[in-house]
Amino acid sequence: MFSARVPRDLSVNRLSAAAAALRARGAAIVDLTESNPTRAGFVYPPDLLAPLGDPRGLRYEPHPCGLAAARAAISAEYARRDLPVSPDRIVLTASTSEAYGLIFKLLADPGDDVLVPRPSYPLFEHLTRFDALNARTYDLEHHGAWRIDMAGLERAWSPRTRAVLLVSPNNPTGSFVTQAELDRLAALCADRGAALVVDEVFADYVLDAGAAAAAGRVLERSDVLAFALGGLSKSAGLPQVKLGWIAIGGPAGAARAAIERLEFLADGYLSVSTPVQAAAADLLASGAAVRAQIARRVGDNHHRLLARAARVPACRVLRVEGGWSAVLRVPALAAEEDLVLDLLERDRVLAHPGYFFDFPHECYLVVSLLTAEPAFAAGVDRILRRFERLETT
Repeated sequence: MFSARVPRDLSVNRLSAAAAALRARGAAIVDLTESNPTRAGFVYPPDLLAPLGDPRGLRYEPHPCGLAAARAAISAEYARRDLPVSPDRIVLTASTSEAYGLIFKLLADPGDDVLVPRPSYPLFEHLTRFDALNARTYDLEHHGAWRIDMAGLERAWSPRTRAVLLVSPNNPTGSFVTQAELDRLAALCADRGAALVVDEVFADYVLDAGAAAAAGRVLERSDVLAFALGGLSKSAGLPQVKLGWIAIGGPAGAARAAIERLEFLADGYLSVSTPVQAAAADLLASGAAVRAQIARRVGDNHHRLLARAARVPACRVLRVEGGWSAVLRVPALAAEEDLVLDLLERDRVLAHPGYFFDFPHECYLVVSLLTAEPAFAAGVDRILRRFERLETT
C-alpha cells in the first residue's frame, strides 16, 4: 500500500545499531562522525536568536520567493564572496533538501534522470527518489586530487538527463569543482538542454586556498541555466534555524522563466517562516562569529590529522580542499564494515566507512573535522595506533 518512493527496508544499519547499543550501556565513544555544529562545543552569542522575536514576525505577508529584505540579505552574503547576485535571482527555502525538491520539480518529469557525483553525500539517492527521478552516478577520481571523470559522466548521460548535480566543495572528498571542469560541464549542459545544480553549502570552509581560487563559480556563467544552493545550516552553524536559498544564474531569459516557475512551485508550500526571514540579515551578521570558529576548528583538526598520519606510512590522508570532512585511506586488512565495527567495539571510536558515501572500493574512513579538538585528536590516535601496532608486529 506504500509508495516505492520510500525504501521498503527502513532497518538501522549495523554500525548505527552497534553505536546505539554502546551508548545505551553508558559507554563513552569518541564520535568522529559529528556533523551537527550545535553539538560540537562552539560558543554561540547568547543573543544570536533574539532577532527571531522581532515584531515583524507577527505579520504574515507571504511572498513565494521570500521577503525582499531577506533576499537582499542573501544577496549581501554573495557580495561578501565577491559574487554579484541580484535579490531578484534568489528564492528562499526552508532547507537545502527542499531546494533540491523544488529544482527537481522545475526541471524534470517522473522517470527523468539527474547525474550525481560519486563519492558524495548519500542523501541524493533519497531526494531523487522522492520526486520519482533516477539518480545516475558519475565518478570523482583521485589522482593526487579528486577530479570529475568527464568521459564517465558523458557515458552516464541519457536522453532523459535534465540536470548535473555538483557539490563544491564535495562532501566528503572536500574537492572544489575547477574552472576547467565547469567550462566543460556548462558547454555540455547548454548543448543538451540540461541545467547545472551546484551545492555550495561548504563554500566558506576552505582548507586549500589555491583550490578555492581555481574553483569554478557557477553564478558567473551566462551560457547555461544554473542553480547555486546555500543555507544558514553551514554558513552560520545554525541547522536548527531553517533557512536555505537558491540563487539562479545563466542567460537572462532562461533565468527569468526558471524564477517564474519556482515562484509558482514555492507558492504551493510557503514553507519559510516569517520570523526567520525578518531576522535573516541579523542572523547572517551574528553567525559570522560561529562561522569563524568552525573555520578555525576544521583547519586545526586537518593539520592534526596530517601530522599524526605522517607517522603511519600505511595510512594516507587524501587531499582535502574544503568542507568539514577528511578521508583517510587505510590498509584493506578487513572488510570496511568489519573494520569500523571493530574500531567502535574495541577502541570506542566511531568513524564513517567509505561505502556510506559510495566510494568505488575499500578501504576508506571518513572523519568529521568538526569534532571538538581533544576528542578528534584522541579518536584519530586510536585509529592510527591500530595500524602502527600492525606494522611493528
